[in-house]
Amino acid sequence: MKLIAIGALLGALAVPSSNAPTWGACQGDDRPEDLECSSVEVPVNWADPDGRKITIKMARLPATGERRKGTVFSIPGGPGGSGIDDLTYYRGSFTKLREHFDVVSLEPRNATTYGRLPRKCFATGPLLTRPDTRVEYAEQGAAIRRAVQECRKLDPEFFDHLDSASVARDIEAIRTALGEERLSFVATSYGGVPGVAYARLFPDRVRAMYLDGAVNQLRDATAEARTRYRTYEAQFARFLKWCDSAGDVCGNDLGARWRKLIAAADREPLPIKGDPATYSGFDLQVAAMPHLVSPGPGNARWKELAQAVKQAEGGDATGFAKYVQAGIGTPKPPSFIGMNATQCADGLRYRDYRDYRAVRALGEQVSPNLHGMGLWHRLGCSGWPTPVTNPPRPLPSGLPPFLGAGTWTDHADTADLVRRVPGSAMVAFDGHGHGLYLTGDACTIGHANAYLTDLRLPAPGTTCRPATTS
Repeated sequence: MKLIAIGALLGALAVPSSNAPTWGACQGDDRPEDLECSSVEVPVNWADPDGRKITIKMARLPATGERRKGTVFSIPGGPGGSGIDDLTYYRGSFTKLREHFDVVSLEPRNATTYGRLPRKCFATGPLLTRPDTRVEYAEQGAAIRRAVQECRKLDPEFFDHLDSASVARDIEAIRTALGEERLSFVATSYGGVPGVAYARLFPDRVRAMYLDGAVNQLRDATAEARTRYRTYEAQFARFLKWCDSAGDVCGNDLGARWRKLIAAADREPLPIKGDPATYSGFDLQVAAMPHLVSPGPGNARWKELAQAVKQAEGGDATGFAKYVQAGIGTPKPPSFIGMNATQCADGLRYRDYRDYRAVRALGEQVSPNLHGMGLWHRLGCSGWPTPVTNPPRPLPSGLPPFLGAGTWTDHADTADLVRRVPGSAMVAFDGHGHGLYLTGDACTIGHANAYLTDLRLPAPGTTCRPATTS
């Protein structure tokens, strides 16, 4: 707790820098020619600015027009995504914005590619179960703690400072190095957490804040779950509606069959061909959610999910394991230690067993199809060996109005964030997906660019819809 108090006193502190960064060509054959790279040195522990330093890599897509207005800072998601990769692979989304702004991003200290911790710390972690008793909750927490310590012991000081407030202070160091009076932001997904932390710590340095499908850190576990469960159920209902029109792809009455399958697998977990792991009903719900969020081209992911359900009804979870393996390299999704080093430090954890049981009871009441999914992320922080260093705190007054945008599955989270800042606005995307600016939705990008360029907010009720293809 002492660290938090000291950190708060340093909220206005930035790394002194008498020299602007030297920009040069970025390493890597896949980097575009107009992408420039540099770096800045920052403290590992911002409460000890004269202590050990680390080097943060950053990249810039320079402004292309003659009337430059400043810098837009793109904060990557994850947590642990590389903003340099974002500027590489989604460069086209920033074309219009670059007529007036440099677009800058960073490889944050918690990035998978950063190299301070072994890649295995970001690619593996414990497999979670849904505890039914206080003893089971404590036992799983102890197992998580042991697994985390194997990574933490390699560099405890660095591991303990992967929170989003530290990332926000790194961004402030970059602003100082750039010599910009204020920054405008595009914060995507989990990038919303360091974005909001920056707004809290450095409100006078924020010109504009665009939050795109942002993770909302500012609600407690129960409030978060209430929104998420309703969102999950609405998306599952869309999947079932598609099933009704998909002929024999899903079969009859998939909703009832799915609930029956979940209950049966919780009683007797399903095997995977060629692997000792098994799938409980809780595991099936966790594995299904990414496919539910986006059906993919031609509804390919929903077809794959429907086929996996049919196979699981026959006593075989290999269909679920196969598409999980294709996505992350393991037949079941682990609770990634590297990602949790940020999420747990940001307070996205259960306070205790009672807190967990309250969220579980809520899910069982309002989300009959996906109640397990709402438990999973925070369960990965049970037994965590370090305290919360970036707890949720209210935003200060005097911030400029924010703009948010969100799809069917992330609109509610983002809307709750932006309404905390008076005068803010939302763009609703009437469709699937996540991360609208980076994935190139022209309608959303147009509204975001109008805001970022001229601080012009869309009218209340503004809605974008998926582009139609002929």
